[in-house]
Amino acid sequence: MNDEKILKIVEKNNGYITTREVVNNGIDRKFLSNMVKKGTLVRISKGYYGRPNYIEDEYYKVASKSKNVRFSMATALYLHNLSERTPLLYNITLPNNYSGVLQKDKNVIINFVNKDILDLGVIEMTSPFGMKIKVYDIERTICDIIKNKKKMDSEIFAKALKDYAKSKNKNLSKLAKYAKIMKIEKKVNEYMEVLL
Repeated sequence: MNDEKILKIVEKNNGYITTREVVNNGIDRKFLSNMVKKGTLVRISKGYYGRPNYIEDEYYKVASKSKNVRFSMATALYLHNLSERTPLLYNITLPNNYSGVLQKDKNVIINFVNKDILDLGVIEMTSPFGMKIKVYDIERTICDIIKNKKKMDSEIFAKALKDYAKSKNKNLSKLAKYAKIMKIEKKVNEYMEVLL
């Protein structure tokens, strides 16, 4: 019965499940261990399981380590098709007070922000493997890369700004609103004046 419940969640999640999801659904975590022993699931990493023939979704794996993970900067540019460079390391944003396993994760680059702007511009997207992840929208991402220009690859930075300026989907009033909240209005205006 519990195995069936777990498999339904796995099916809904395109082949993955976390210990947190099992516990949140009122199922004892020991059923995960039993399913691994039977070969129904494989343990991909701590708290992260998949079908035996899984293709690892690094985005979901990173996101499953903290409910506060927001994909940002170069990774968000890639997810929004403003960069062609597939991330080797994943840019994420976390609140300043975060202290957890992601600080030791060699696959992530963490940007820390005040909790009051952590959710500014957060949207839900689908990872390249079909899982729901939290990502900053295009305008928040543009603000982030301008604010953190020194941390950015100059080629990715320049291309993203040019592509955003040319985009029919850009929302300049939202960009201005975010820039004001993030206290970078002057910088954002300087770049937009040159590009528009």
